[in-house]
Amino acid sequence: MMTRRDALRAIASTPLVAWTAAARAAPALAPGDPMSPERRALVDAFGKKIAGLPERFERRMHKSAWTMPYRVFRPSGRNAPLVLYLHGSGGLGSDNERQLGLGNIFGTLVWALPENQSHTPCCIVAPQTDRGWATYRESADGAARIVPGFGDGARLALEIVRSVGREFAIDERRIYVAGQSMGGAGVWNLLAHRPHVFAAAAICCGSATPDDVARAVRTPLWCFHGDADRTVPVAVSRDRVAALRKAGGQPLYTEYAGVDHNVWEWAFTEPALPQWLFAQRRAA
Repeated sequence: MMTRRDALRAIASTPLVAWTAAARAAPALAPGDPMSPERRALVDAFGKKIAGLPERFERRMHKSAWTMPYRVFRPSGRNAPLVLYLHGSGGLGSDNERQLGLGNIFGTLVWALPENQSHTPCCIVAPQTDRGWATYRESADGAARIVPGFGDGARLALEIVRSVGREFAIDERRIYVAGQSMGGAGVWNLLAHRPHVFAAAAICCGSATPDDVARAVRTPLWCFHGDADRTVPVAVSRDRVAALRKAGGQPLYTEYAGVDHNVWEWAFTEPALPQWLFAQRRAA
């Protein structure tokens, strides 16, 4: 198994068609081990920076196969990039609030921080599902399991992106997607079934799905997982990254030693992540 530093350096020397040069550059991680005071200080600072940001997200409803609540952060100008964020299971519901709360604050609000908006003013879309992003069916033993195919929740989330994109004249070459845990599974589902929509993706501890991740071989991707995750085994991300590399892709992979399921606290406070994400552009 590679160290996280070796994994970040494992970047292809031959570019894929849809990748920019920035996608092949290895971002530098924040200094310090995950549990060091200097690294924890970034997480603590984030909690102070986001004061008042959730109130700047408009509440909306999207009516389709069912009604999906969502929140949107308006861009300051036209032709802006857009970030779609898929929440984890802690955001499940229909209150149009939980997708911006609990652990989801990191993945939804990081893009709205003043320093990121001043550098790259962007639109942020945070839908809320009450049934997951992939499609679940009850099995014979009574457990709900993901079934193959494009997820119903993911489909509605993409409908929202299309609607918001038309309203705000979004740059279609700079649409990004990120998610954690259940939302990470939704990102894998989107990348497998709509691989040409997104310029890049960030996935934190995405849970397993039956999707063929090799379909995302041309999408710049940064995947994060904690090696002490007791909810989604780290092997899930390791196997998916290995499958992409076998198919010819070069995803970035960061694995944090001693970190449990809440890997998003470290991933979305990596200063290099917004810089890396916004540097990607989908080929025309």
